[in-house]
Amino acid sequence: MIRAWLMQHGFVFFITLKRLISTPVTSLLSIIVMGIALSLPAGIYVLMENLQSISGQTASSPQMSLFLKLDAQKEDIARIKQQLEENSQVVSFQFVSKDVALHQLQQSNGLDNLTASLIRNPLPDAFIVHTLKNTTETLEQLRAAMQQWSAIEHVQFDSAWVERLHALLKLGRFVVLMLAILLSIAIIAIMFNTIRLQILTKQDEIEISKLIGATDSFIRRPFLYFGAIQGLAGGITAWSIIALAIETVNAELIEIVQLYNFDLHLQHLSPEDSISLLLFSAWLGWLGARLSVASHLWQIEPR
Repeated sequence: MIRAWLMQHGFVFFITLKRLISTPVTSLLSIIVMGIALSLPAGIYVLMENLQSISGQTASSPQMSLFLKLDAQKEDIARIKQQLEENSQVVSFQFVSKDVALHQLQQSNGLDNLTASLIRNPLPDAFIVHTLKNTTETLEQLRAAMQQWSAIEHVQFDSAWVERLHALLKLGRFVVLMLAILLSIAIIAIMFNTIRLQILTKQDEIEISKLIGATDSFIRRPFLYFGAIQGLAGGITAWSIIALAIETVNAELIEIVQLYNFDLHLQHLSPEDSISLLLFSAWLGWLGARLSVASHLWQIEPR
């Protein structure tokens, strides 16, 4: 029973492949159009995933600056170090003395003459703190708590970049969703029309099949296979387009990586995302074929 079922589906599968190959130009154009349509939302998704990954490398540990009061003593500095070590939200921290800060200011801005005329060092001691969480609410709460510590004059934290990052990622996901919906509808419409034309061209064959007792499921099976196979081929095309685009961009990024000594390398779709793309594209092709068959096949009856 199972063997007969498998043989029947295998026979339909190979007949469908033969039908695809018999019209190479039409099939290839449909597959390319579907591949381009699928590559747009999938490509933006890959871009957003890489953006999130890159931002994780550069800003996964947000930075806060704790400026001490000018009259802070060694005991105050030691106490703040202990508080930072005991804080679970702090990943790491670095103490920057006022002398080191003044030296860095001289080196970075070329203000040797101006700073040399200073009677005393106007810069405070500071701690550069890297925190664990990067949500705006958590960081603001942490900043407010640190501001209350004794010997702390000011806690500086720029939360704007966090808000911009989350807003950009949220917008990107929304764009991906909208594009995926609109282009999925377009792919279903393309497959709907393709199967409709096939049904019309094979109307006589369908009538004969019904005359000799073929069931509706048997008649529509080749069309469903055709839609699923063409949808799968469109997904493979989309995957290839994205892979080629990523390789091209990575080749162009080599010079930037060398100049800035920064690990900037776009990653392709993960195996899970790749499988999801292929299954989704095959399902879209199958759905378009299923809707077309349900809409037109019942109209054909033996005379």
